Amino acid sequence: MTVDLRFPDLADASVLITGGGTGIGACLTEGFLRQGARVAFIDIADRASRDLCRRLEAETGREALFLHADLRDPGALREAADMAGHQNGPVGVLVNNAALDTRHAIEDVTPEFWDENQAINLRHQFFAVQAVTPGMKAVGRGAIVNFTSTAFMINGGGFPSYTAAKGGVVGLTKGLAGALGPFGIRVNAIAPGWVLTERQRALWVTEEALKAHIDRQCLKIEIQPEDMVGPCLFLASEASRAMTAQTLIVDAGSV
Repeated sequence: MTVDLRFPDLADASVLITGGGTGIGACLTEGFLRQGARVAFIDIADRASRDLCRRLEAETGREALFLHADLRDPGALREAADMAGHQNGPVGVLVNNAALDTRHAIEDVTPEFWDENQAINLRHQFFAVQAVTPGMKAVGRGAIVNFTSTAFMINGGGFPSYTAAKGGVVGLTKGLAGALGPFGIRVNAIAPGWVLTERQRALWVTEEALKAHIDRQCLKIEIQPEDMVGPCLFLASEASRAMTAQTLIVDAGSV
């Protein structure tokens, strides 16, 4: 189910989304494109990303710019961000969405795994911000939305490196908000609950686990990727102009 939300100030905005080719990210790419924004997204899922671009162009008449880059490589990330700015104008909205919630046991974690996991789930958010903020500072405004997770709030034990990174996103959000606020740049975060993407359904969802989780929620619903679009558009738009350093929890009331 989609809701027709309109944020006029997002029309023609230059938006950059990390991990925008699949899952929640694909819904965000579509959501901003349907607002009339100029959308670029970074992903390594080549086929899915190109299929998304073709579908959205056919449905909306608007093109999204797919930038193939590995977010673990800060240099490649900066090049992609520069290309987005060159193609669509200086980035005014950055959505740090990309993440990977690979399950792992404490005893199996190596230093190499830890570093790569943090690079995917936390480090790239900082370097994406570093890449786009000069343009935001030049115009005296900007909106950054970092995706964290409720996993670290509910003591999720199946992926300690991931939960450490997602807790770090909240700290990063608050630190960036303090540093960038004087330049008119707002930084907020979204903490999704268990969003039932195709990946989640394929790898982790069982009937028993899903029922137990929904039983803990105030709203007895299955949270869909589309449910993250409205909150993200709100935080990116002038509707939230007085909000910064905040984490918006979107979990149907499980926390």
